[in-house]
Amino acid sequence: MDVTFAGEPTVVLPVEDSSQIGHARRVALKESARAGLDETDAARVALIATELATNVLKHARTGEIHVAVVPGQGTRGVELLAVDRGPGFNLADCLPDGYSTGGTRGEGLGAVKRAADVFDMYADQRGSVLLARIYPKGCSRADLRFGATCHPLRTEVVSGDGWAMSVSDGAIGAMVVDGLGHGPQARDAAAAGTEAWVSDAQAEPTAALAAMDAAMHGTRGGAVAVARFDRAADTLRFAGIGNIAGSLQSPESSRGLASHPGIVGIQARRSQPFDFSPAQGLLLILHSDGLQSRWNLRDYPGLVTRHPAVVTALLHRDYSRGRDDATVLAIRLETSL
Repeated sequence: MDVTFAGEPTVVLPVEDSSQIGHARRVALKESARAGLDETDAARVALIATELATNVLKHARTGEIHVAVVPGQGTRGVELLAVDRGPGFNLADCLPDGYSTGGTRGEGLGAVKRAADVFDMYADQRGSVLLARIYPKGCSRADLRFGATCHPLRTEVVSGDGWAMSVSDGAIGAMVVDGLGHGPQARDAAAAGTEAWVSDAQAEPTAALAAMDAAMHGTRGGAVAVARFDRAADTLRFAGIGNIAGSLQSPESSRGLASHPGIVGIQARRSQPFDFSPAQGLLLILHSDGLQSRWNLRDYPGLVTRHPAVVTALLHRDYSRGRDDATVLAIRLETSL
């Protein structure tokens, strides 16, 4: 199994009135076609998009639906995330059919769980994040344990950030790049770096950084972090230049990953890699400086054990600076598929 995937900006759909429920369904169906899902699986996507948007409107009154095409083992699927700042709720109470806080028949979240191949969530007094992923029929075990969210500055139509990942039997690779500034020129710098990394996604981090530095010459340049987890050795190797933040998270601890100063493509020196072992089961998080650095997963009891896509969406919801592009990538490091 060998999957290499370059991410795209997250499609964010506001949910503030009932007319936007249908829009969310139509966009989700469009992404289903891009993912190659057939009519039966696309119908599951449409059902989930409708139920999640309806739940946001009734439960929190306002929120967002995030839609993305995601890679799986040998296939692609559609990811739907409902993100809100509502009062929160207990999932065990809400899943059984017939339970409702809004005077409805109470079938929404139960229907979502039945229709989705992957379903997870986190909710507290600060709001909720619900995840559903749908893969082609027969590929229910295709899910890769990662999450990514990528948002341009609100005044821009393109993101100056980029991310990519690679999963093989031998290793897991991950990369985040932040083009200097924002807008089209930052996007071009990030795209050049991403293309260079994807062309040899299993390279050692220092070699990958050197290739990205060469590819980003002539652009604005940017910050880059590259990580590679060797499954057999149970070792993570990390190298970074600039202000991409990296950390390894577990329920008991958090360990930062150090980057060197510089600008890839302009003023980059050879980066010294750092090795961390054992890393089995840890959650690797990389993010651009569009996300504040003061977050702590221990402020959200149990969050580190949830699906990485729930983690990335929640971190962006609560810690986006709002004045720059923001990207968060999280991958569960596992020695076997």
